[in-house]
Amino acid sequence: MGRLSIVVVTDPEELACVGADLVAEEIAANPTSRIVVPTGRTPLGLYRELGRRREGGAFDMSEATVFQLDEYLGIGPEDRRTLFGWMDRSFLSPLGIPDAHVVRLPTGGDLERACAAYDREVAGNGGYDLAILGLGANGHLGFNEPPVDRAAPTREVVLSAESIASNGNYWGVADDVPPRAVTIGMGPLLAARRILLVVSGTGKHAIVHRAVHGPVSPAVPASYLQDADDVTVLTDRSAWRDPEAAA
Repeated sequence: MGRLSIVVVTDPEELACVGADLVAEEIAANPTSRIVVPTGRTPLGLYRELGRRREGGAFDMSEATVFQLDEYLGIGPEDRRTLFGWMDRSFLSPLGIPDAHVVRLPTGGDLERACAAYDREVAGNGGYDLAILGLGANGHLGFNEPPVDRAAPTREVVLSAESIASNGNYWGVADDVPPRAVTIGMGPLLAARRILLVVSGTGKHAIVHRAVHGPVSPAVPASYLQDADDVTVLTDRSAWRDPEAAA
């Protein structure tokens, strides 16, 4: 059994500040940390807060190495939907991360072989120090869709209907969402020295409780966090508190 801490804050603004404190703590302890970074709307406030601190001279992670969590397949690097582009706009550029310190996922050629080589290289260099993760409505982490084995490697995946519908909100409609993607696997993510799960909004209430209180199951990939070494679940009150019970 791992160590899982739950931190409940008032609102998304406080979530951004507390999340930034945790990331800054990691960088202060280890400036060359290897950090996995997600896209999605929930971590954007955290990223903006880190950028504000950098502009004020209070934060510098230019020595860290940043790893892409997931990416759509079948689109070009200039496509508006590329998740790397989103990560660059929201995180890499505002925080001044040098290109040499950014590790992208393989997206072409023999993906099975390329992903296996990617995992071997990451593991050979000590794995990830910090994985920042969001929580999908179906319990996915990255694009590790349920059901998934806890040891699943980095690989190509087919997106679930739930993920396609959710991602459709980013790009316009569900038809704009590429159906295939590549994702860091559950195995490498769970092996991270520290994991920060960031959750916000009433729509995540049921799944965050299933993740941290429910049975550990392939049907809820995030439930595997219960057995990881060091996990902080950072959630705002609207995601943690049952709105119906409060009515």
